[in-house]
Amino acid sequence: MKHFIFSIEFVFGFYCLLLLIVYVMLFRMSSISIRKNLRKRKSRRVQTLMESEIAPGISIVAPAYNESVTIVNNVRSLMTLFYPRYEVVIVNDGSKDDTLAKLIREFDLVQVDFLVDYLVPCKEIKAIYKSRDISHKRLTIVDKINGGSKADAVNAGINVASFPYILNTDVDCVLANDTLVQLIEAVLDAKERVIAVGATLRMSNSSYVDSGMLVEAALPKPILARFQEMEYIRSYLLGKMGWNYLNCIPNVSGGLGLFDKEILIAAGGYDSQSLGEDMEMVTRMCITMCDNNQKYEVKYIPQTLCWTEGPDSLKMLTRQRIRWARGLMQIIRTHRKAFFNPKYKKFGLIVFPYNAIFEFFAPIMEILGIFFYIYLILTHGINWPMAILLLIFVYMFSVFLTSFSILLDNYVYKYYKRRKDIIRLCLTAFIEPFLYHPIIVYSSIKGYIQELFGKKHAWGEMKRKGTLTPLPSDNIKKVEK
Repeated sequence: MKHFIFSIEFVFGFYCLLLLIVYVMLFRMSSISIRKNLRKRKSRRVQTLMESEIAPGISIVAPAYNESVTIVNNVRSLMTLFYPRYEVVIVNDGSKDDTLAKLIREFDLVQVDFLVDYLVPCKEIKAIYKSRDISHKRLTIVDKINGGSKADAVNAGINVASFPYILNTDVDCVLANDTLVQLIEAVLDAKERVIAVGATLRMSNSSYVDSGMLVEAALPKPILARFQEMEYIRSYLLGKMGWNYLNCIPNVSGGLGLFDKEILIAAGGYDSQSLGEDMEMVTRMCITMCDNNQKYEVKYIPQTLCWTEGPDSLKMLTRQRIRWARGLMQIIRTHRKAFFNPKYKKFGLIVFPYNAIFEFFAPIMEILGIFFYIYLILTHGINWPMAILLLIFVYMFSVFLTSFSILLDNYVYKYYKRRKDIIRLCLTAFIEPFLYHPIIVYSSIKGYIQELFGKKHAWGEMKRKGTLTPLPSDNIKKVEK
């Protein structure tokens, strides 16, 4: 029995040690990637690219389902980005409210003849609308039958898009004015063909947004949204930027991602049956490139270019994370042929194993570890001084990584104008392991169980508040100046 317990302790200890080593490596590689990005920014001629008539064309594809509250302001925001060659393709995915009617009325839209080539699968496109107003010539509205998922709506946008690069975003997202410039620069700077580019996302909850445009970023007031803000900063700055150093990006967020349209289509478009369509799409694009023996890069930049409204209720958050967990499990099962397969190079030897071992299995190992701890306590087999020391070390290491990410983000980019916001976010890191992290672990395990037993997933609708957060009086004066 003692030998069995020792074996279990060895497995948990070895797993934790590997995870610690990975995090330390990501910490180091992320610092290098961010410094390299900052050096390149100093030598870039952004204005030249903004005015260039030969800049690569970009089609912004944004699905909309029952977005009546915010649709007009959000579309106007997308049409004011600084870039010479782009179009905005809004896909009305069978909305049941007056989303389409508002767009028609606001932008003076009329139905046009348009031959749709269904290069990737999607539900039937009923109509294409363009504006009679020349100032809205960039705008195209696609009205289609509801496909039951965002993936189906994005595929419809891809079939209509006219430019070689696709920017996939959510219609409720608020983008920085220079988003397209920043993302396409990563494509132009790369040595190999870039199939996807991502950037940091943040929560727009409680930020100052006017007419779909961000006036000033602020710390989310709802505690769940604040936890997500902290999680996103850590994930993007340490995780994604660390993997960027090795060209091993595991995922490009569905909230903001620039894709090579040709490779996107060659890979078959988004899978409407996947619950993690963004990660699954990048996985399939990487596999497609490897199958055709072509070199490629997936890039990430540390700048925050997108603000999105995060779930601020426990029900919406758990529903979102259950879907993500099920999506990850689907990807591991569907593309298991890539696991440690040299044919798929870095993706098969590093990216996919990391997703399987440290993303998919992490919640499982954590739950099993808790049960093992309880068993040792009940059988009086626990070494209390060592156990307490280990727990303190893990806790402080977690707080350190999160706090460092927040301070690094503010030192380099200064998105928060008020020092108290930074302090509050750092303090949030101290309570995350006790309040937020258990929710994420619970949601992941529940998602795995639902996927394992084939429970049908009901696509929920997140209600957009669509309210304008007013600027404090002292900040109004600063903005006016």
